[in-house]
Amino acid sequence: MEPRAFQVTFDAHDPAALSRFWAEALGYELDPPPEGYDSWPDFLRARGVPEEEWNSASALHDPTGTGPRLYFQRVPESKIAKNRVHLDIRAARGLRGDERMAALESECARLIELGATRFRRFEPDWRSLGFIVMQDPEGNEFCLD
Repeated sequence: MEPRAFQVTFDAHDPAALSRFWAEALGYELDPPPEGYDSWPDFLRARGVPEEEWNSASALHDPTGTGPRLYFQRVPESKIAKNRVHLDIRAARGLRGDERMAALESECARLIELGATRFRRFEPDWRSLGFIVMQDPEGNEFCLD
């Protein structure tokens, strides 16, 4: 069997805002509107979508074509428990010790400026090289690794 392409889907209260956060965090880009339309509002208006529904979904892609597509869909309920699956942002690949942790701290500070929250730092030990657990603006956990 050939490998399957996949996307990662996030439930969100504000898909547009959450997709902007992840675009900045990962260096991804918002999906462009369909051909023949200058903007998503132009497309949605032409399709007769009520303006209050325009923020029902948003999507991002890796401009290099290597990473998965990210899709954000509006849901009414809030997040109530720990994620069963989460993203690891590989911000310190190949680094170890103090150099690694400094790189993670630098990325942590950048993501806090974008709206993330720092949860906990894990020092290097026999299980890992060290990482930082964070939450995106809607409380979804992710790690800086």
